[in-house]
Amino acid sequence: MNYLFAYLFLINIASGIIFWLDKRKAIQSKRRIKENTLHFYELLGGVFSILFLMYQIRHKNQKKGYFLITYLIALLWIGLVGFVVFKFKP
Repeated sequence: MNYLFAYLFLINIASGIIFWLDKRKAIQSKRRIKENTLHFYELLGGVFSILFLMYQIRHKNQKKGYFLITYLIALLWIGLVGFVVFKFKP
């Protein structure tokens, strides 16, 4: 279980940096990071930092499609972590 939290900590740092870089590129009108790439990092477990940053740096929080997919991935990860931590039985 400690490995899971260490993994989530590291992947959220990496995801947060990538999300922040996309925001910087948007401000500078440079080539952006694809949304599919951002969603991929969310699926890897970086969804928690991305959700936090969506509102802190005001990036992609108005895009309904992106918003919906991100929250669905967050629910998936919350369920997975809950299952591992509390050993829920189906």
